[in-house]
Formats: sequence, structure tokens, C-alpha cells
Amino acid sequence: MSQIHQIAGRGIPVKGNDIDTDRIIPARFLRCVTFDGLGEQAFADDRQQLGGAHPFDLEQYQGAQVLAVNANFGCGSSREHAPQAIARWGIEAIVGESFAEIFFGNCVAIGVPCVTASSKDVAKLQAAIEADPTATVSVDLDTLQATCGELTIAVTMPEGARQSFRDGLWDSCGQLVDRAESVKDTASALPYLSWA
Repeated sequence: MSQIHQIAGRGIPVKGNDIDTDRIIPARFLRCVTFDGLGEQAFADDRQQLGGAHPFDLEQYQGAQVLAVNANFGCGSSREHAPQAIARWGIEAIVGESFAEIFFGNCVAIGVPCVTASSKDVAKLQAAIEADPTATVSVDLDTLQATCGELTIAVTMPEGARQSFRDGLWDSCGQLVDRAESVKDTASALPYLSWA
């Protein structure tokens, strides 16, 4: 299992409260059999409405790894396609004021840490990214800090999720695969799985 202590890369700000999962990945893209290609469709309707002016379209933010958002990000339906689309676009960590609970859990399940900060600090981070899109943004799960150039802000994360990233236990499917023999042994000992 992969331990995650720190994510570092360029940042991208997406401003606005209550950005729901339908805005992150519109429903028409949910018919896919796999999540492949979803990254290209992240924020598809917002991007179309803004005619190339959405942060996910702007040249200076291409290749960014850290997303800075505002309050209640990922609200709405529980579609796991939303964090998948963001991750497949290239995002490896999200800093926000708050996250919808199911969205947060879906991010943890795919190895994308979501940390929270005060609204003032998130605004400072977004402004720092806008001022210098080439600056490295770092999210450190050990020190619970995010940095961008000269700016350092305090971030938080529920301790259980934080520990799962630091211990490499965030990938529950991976844990099952790694312990396949133990799973088989347990299954073979269950009397109701050997009915004749």
C-alpha cells in the first residue's frame, strides 16, 4: 500500500461555494463502464459556459496537482465519478473550506487527500496561486500545513483518514488484493460457503 505524507505541485483555484457533483461531472458522462476519459469532462458545463475562461481550461493551470476550493465542495449526489474526474484530470490533493461527507469519503478511497482550512486562509491560498501559478503548493499531512511560496496555512483532516493516508491503509481494495490468501483461508473455513 502506498503511504501518502505530502503532495506537492502547482495549484489551481476553483472559486465558489456549494459546487456540487453534477457541476464537477455532469450526469450524461456517468454512463461510462470505466472512469477512463472522465478527466477531460471535469466541469464540462461550467467550462462551456465560461468559454475557455474556467480555471481547468486556462493555460497557466494545466498540469496542476493541488486544487483549492471553497465551502461545501462536492455536495449533491454521491457519484464517485466526481472525485474520479478530478483525479483523472491530474489533481492529487484538495484544500477547501469544507467538503460534502460522501465526496470526502470517495476521495479517500482513491487516495486523494482533502484537507480543510479557514475561509480566510483558503482565500489567501487561492490568491497566492493566482498571483504565481508556477509556485509549488504543498499539502503536508504530517505537519498539517499547506504552503504556497511565502504563504503557510494550517489545515485539518479527520484523524482516521489522515492516519490511513500516512499508514498506507487508505486503499481498502488494495488491502484485500494484498491479503488474497488470507481471504481464501477465511472463506474456506466458513461453513455456509461449502454447502452441497
